[in-house]
Amino acid sequence: MTINALKLERFKSFEFIMGALLVGGIGFAVLFSGWLFPDGASGVNLAMRLTPPMADGSFPLGTDPLGRDVLARVIIGGEISLKVGFYSALGAVVLGIVMGLLSGYYGGVIDMIVMRFADVQLALPFILLAITFIAVIGGGLSNMIILLIVSQWVQYARLVRGSVLSLKDREFILSAQAIGVRDWRILFQHLLPNLLGPVIVLMTLNVANNILLESSLTFLGLGVDPVIPSWGGMLAEGRTYLQTAWWVSVFPGVAILLTVLGLNLLGDWLRDTLDPTGRTSR
Repeated sequence: MTINALKLERFKSFEFIMGALLVGGIGFAVLFSGWLFPDGASGVNLAMRLTPPMADGSFPLGTDPLGRDVLARVIIGGEISLKVGFYSALGAVVLGIVMGLLSGYYGGVIDMIVMRFADVQLALPFILLAITFIAVIGGGLSNMIILLIVSQWVQYARLVRGSVLSLKDREFILSAQAIGVRDWRILFQHLLPNLLGPVIVLMTLNVANNILLESSLTFLGLGVDPVIPSWGGMLAEGRTYLQTAWWVSVFPGVAILLTVLGLNLLGDWLRDTLDPTGRTSR
């Protein structure tokens, strides 16, 4: 094994370990947030408002303008961001795979309709789509997930379609057609397993992107209900206190940074692991 190969393997191990630790640690804290903070994140204590971090043993990350525990809100708020990230990415994967398989396999009118719709979708700026969508349907957690699915299914559809176009004329597909295998079995038992590698990598990276989008839209007042604790909402609440109580905004921002970093590291590791032909020396 060459020196460059050894460096690559070490870096890949670092990516996996760091990504798994970051994502696993945050996911573990969010999963057991109900046990860690039985009182939830809405307990108001005006007598303790804007307490600095470590100034009181009860509030290691300080308190916000209403005296609520910042640590509890960061961990409990992470549930909303992670739900939006994973559910929207999963929904976009399912819709994109179905559209991509049908478009690439059947071609013709189906391909033209799906791809022209995809072109229109890609031509719309995301922020314009988000403002229009929320103005017509309204905000909220469910609508935020639907918005992200609508805005991202095209990426998966185009990726799957391109792969299907290169695979549908291969011998194993032609043999299945020749012996009368039904189309749905060819699509989901023969073609789909050969497409999952790049789709999984893209999904991992999109989960991180969706967390950023949800936080950004919530920060602008276009996301989830402000009553529900979320990282973007906490950033918005604390922006007026940056000079006097920096911890109100900084710690939710750090949570977003670490989560997105961990997911990106895992995405890079998956890319190199599932696509060995695409590896390049680092």
